Amino acid sequence: MTPDTTVIYNASCPICSREIELYRRYSTARGLPLRFDDLNTVQLAQWNLTPEDAARRLHVIEDGKLLSGTDAFLTMWARMPRYRPLARIVGLPGIRHIAALVYEAALAPALYALHRRRVRRLECKGPL
Repeated sequence: MTPDTTVIYNASCPICSREIELYRRYSTARGLPLRFDDLNTVQLAQWNLTPEDAARRLHVIEDGKLLSGTDAFLTMWARMPRYRPLARIVGLPGIRHIAALVYEAALAPALYALHRRRVRRLECKGPL
């Protein structure tokens, strides 16, 4: 079965990769049509994404359409039976708005800041 939904995530982020690994194991065990791609290994330009843009938040490609942030999570969760109730609840009008604000104003920027710190630390170490 060819995946209809592709999740693009930052595998170099320990928090992101841990969370995505849970989704990957769940979907793989059930043969769900989900694919999980590390932003460092895919052609981002075809989606008009730079590596920096892609690292700022979760992205999902659903039927040829790029979704990001809360919309990406809702789409991914809706494809997995265990997480469908979460998608329905978070997708409710008032809750969706609050979730988007929290994700965009706090969670995504905090994770991105940690990512930038890791990158700078690696750059400072230089080649081995």
